[in-house]
Amino acid sequence: MDLDRALAISAAGMAAQSSRLRVVAENIANRDSTGQSPGADPYRRKTITFDNRLDRALGAPTVRVARIGEAQGEFPSRFEPSHPAANAEGYVRTPNVDSLIETMDMREAQRSYSANLAVLETTRGMLSRAIEALR
Repeated sequence: MDLDRALAISAAGMAAQSSRLRVVAENIANRDSTGQSPGADPYRRKTITFDNRLDRALGAPTVRVARIGEAQGEFPSRFEPSHPAANAEGYVRTPNVDSLIETMDMREAQRSYSANLAVLETTRGMLSRAIEALR
């Protein structure tokens, strides 16, 4: 039945966006996590990659989390000579997490989650009406 497929596809989308929101939350929570000693790496921003996969049981493509990786790039530094992780010049390497980017990722994931939820609720309503019509 096509309505069952719609429910499964929407649920897969919601699960993927839920994972994305967890990654964003982890990034925001660790945006101030520096290394513990001079030269130690601070927290590295996590990234999430999605993949379109054919669900053979459904016979339809669904979205899945392909992998959770780490963003490459330089760590910004700030002058804080009293910090335990400060180097000889007094600079501390800070995480490569940008709050603005994380906020935009969070909003996009929330909107995608809400869109999938709306499809799920509409499909559920259609199924309920179909059952009522059969009674």
